[in-house]
Amino acid sequence: MSKVKTLDDLRKLRDELKSKTTLRDRSENPEGIVQVKVAMATCCIASGSRETMNYLADELEKRNIEAVVTQTGCMGYCYAEPTVEVKMPGKEPIVFGYVNEKKADEIIEKYIRGGELVEGIIPMNYQSIDEDKK
Repeated sequence: MSKVKTLDDLRKLRDELKSKTTLRDRSENPEGIVQVKVAMATCCIASGSRETMNYLADELEKRNIEAVVTQTGCMGYCYAEPTVEVKMPGKEPIVFGYVNEKKADEIIEKYIRGGELVEGIIPMNYQSIDEDKK
């Protein structure tokens, strides 16, 4: 951590800490807001997931969409990196593949804002243990 030398440095530090606190507060009740998970394993980062995650976090905040953006490990879809899971309140999560900034913008506008499915969904091809019991 660098030293605070000016009033601008102090303001910048305050804003950074405030945004981290806001993220933590939002994550305490994630069921009521949009949850976005970006795969950040080595292969994901090499494919551009860091840029995708930064873009999603910045754009959701700029567009005043209440969401929490987090990183996760490998989702097992290395062929389709960067991958992003979006969970809307009250809905099952959807995983999107090949998510660059253009695709991320489309996901925000069409799916998160408009509820419209977009190209790039990775189909779920498994059952959970709980589903077998039904």
